[in-house]
Amino acid sequence: MLNEIVSPMLLSESEVIPSKKNYIYELKYDGIRAIIYVVNKNISIYTRNKKDITHLFPELEKIRNIVKNNAIFDGEIICTKDGKPNFSKIQNRIHLKSKNKISSQSTWNRATFICFDILYYNKNLTNLTLLERRDILNNFVDNEIFVKSKIFYDGKKLFNIIKKYNLEGIVCKNIKSKYYIGNRTNEWIKIKNYKVEYFYVGGFKKSDTNVFSLCLGEKRNNKLYYVGKVFVAKKYKLYDKLLYLKNVDNKFFNYDEDDVVFVMPTIKVKIRYIERTENNHLREAFYVSN
Repeated sequence: MLNEIVSPMLLSESEVIPSKKNYIYELKYDGIRAIIYVVNKNISIYTRNKKDITHLFPELEKIRNIVKNNAIFDGEIICTKDGKPNFSKIQNRIHLKSKNKISSQSTWNRATFICFDILYYNKNLTNLTLLERRDILNNFVDNEIFVKSKIFYDGKKLFNIIKKYNLEGIVCKNIKSKYYIGNRTNEWIKIKNYKVEYFYVGGFKKSDTNVFSLCLGEKRNNKLYYVGKVFVAKKYKLYDKLLYLKNVDNKFFNYDEDDVVFVMPTIKVKIRYIERTENNHLREAFYVSN
């Protein structure tokens, strides 16, 4: 197992929080899922798609100092802003190429590894239950770059807390679950803290696959500001409605792009999204209705 790069166990998504006694609950961190290997005191870090990102996070190499034997950890790499995980800040880290910038960011935009599982410690642990693996994980001491995820026992209460503080969501885990490498199962469930708002359609892109990409905007100070795109399929009535709209000049104050059919921003659509980025674009946006 130490000689192969594994993919992490994946989560199913639901809107219903399981309330069975055999579940525990954790915060869902807004970062980069990572598998960390510590083998013969050498550390390697891989994304869920098996991309080696060890060189991007030199500060995490200190994790090897808390591990006496070979180990494989599963968790999330995060960067924070105002004490909360910030996706934009971790995205800045993952795209760096300059060694000098990587070194600088490792000091001024330091990453932390939130560890929520252990796959290997002296032996393969994936056939143990989640609680058995957590017992082993609890032997490792937290520090400034390695923090074990906190366990909660009331999912509904936890979800109300994350909504209050505008965090990403929660994860619900069956305490008897084994670790299924690379598989998505119902043993682990994510509940996301989606926001829902209405936005104007200021234009759209046509597609050969019976899908439109809507250009969304919101009005501020009598100007239409672009906030991102969302797909809408032909099965929705809105698709046909857009075809009959008159083409007009671009009404967006801060957006222009080729191949866009611009329309008067008279139609409002209901959109579900996870958060707004630093440039005020919607992340993980989905069309709900109009």
